[in-house]
Amino acid sequence: MEEGSQMRGKYVADISSIREAQARINSFIHKTPVLSSESLNAVSGRRLFFKCECFQKGGAFKFRGACNAVFSLDNDQAAKGVVTHSSGNHAAALSLAAKLRGIPAYIVIPKGAPKCKVENVMRYGGQVIWSEATMQSRESVASKVLQETGAVLLHPYNDGRIISGQGTLSLELLEQAPDIDTLIVPISGGGLVSGVALAAKSINPAIRVLAAEPRGANDAAQSKAAGRIITLPETNTIADGLRAFLGDCTWPIVRDLVDDIITVDDKEIIEAMKLCYEILKVVVEPSGAIGLAAVLSDSFKKNPALKNCSNIGIILSGGNVDLGGLWDSFRK
Repeated sequence: MEEGSQMRGKYVADISSIREAQARINSFIHKTPVLSSESLNAVSGRRLFFKCECFQKGGAFKFRGACNAVFSLDNDQAAKGVVTHSSGNHAAALSLAAKLRGIPAYIVIPKGAPKCKVENVMRYGGQVIWSEATMQSRESVASKVLQETGAVLLHPYNDGRIISGQGTLSLELLEQAPDIDTLIVPISGGGLVSGVALAAKSINPAIRVLAAEPRGANDAAQSKAAGRIITLPETNTIADGLRAFLGDCTWPIVRDLVDDIITVDDKEIIEAMKLCYEILKVVVEPSGAIGLAAVLSDSFKKNPALKNCSNIGIILSGGNVDLGGLWDSFRK
């Protein structure tokens, strides 16, 4: 269990820690808009409410958690900076949060990370340290940086402060669209869905929380089925932000509070991205489009347990995408 993840009752975060996070980060984050589309309502046969975290600072929801974690540190802790290993949106989010606090951010990034996400880290002043693509290399390089700098390690998702920050999204969305009866949230390491589920089920215990996962990285669905954390020898999906595995802080929340996990293939994700561009006029990365893909999937439409899901909140979790790769995926 990560430092900063002391138990708050049953889990490492709760509604009070999420409300504390909201007060802490409110002046730094964007309150992102909720969009709707009659065309997409007609296609899905439901009322859809899109929470546009692609418009968040840093281009993704990750800024909420990173900001909460950075501004939770006392002055002595913060003075030596923060470190993480991440190939994506957490890296940029932590760089920006550290910049706002005026402290260094040391970001270990695996070779082959999406160019646009690396550029975001540099734009926000993060100090990039390269590692090999394996998790072992990422963790060993991060450990070395920790020893050299004395900085605080902030895990991308397995941390109560991160989970609490992500949960602020749920508070906002249910205030903006109080009729929502179902939430669909991308799942990878589980930080976002954990925060969203804790907040949403505290506000409305009857609300359904569904996770959406790529079929080529379906460890969370396998974990739910097995009743324990399952990791995969490899993942294969266009959704580069959804390749992590559940942690010991996120798994209990996912196990207990996520009602079901819907898996979709990359073709469905790409089609959902196209709909976001063509109908919503919103730039969404593959990981961010997966909630729409899930709603439009046969496994969702034909599931009798989900037929009463009529007002659905979909988290468009981020918009950081390499356009060259995007055009290539559209042509396939």
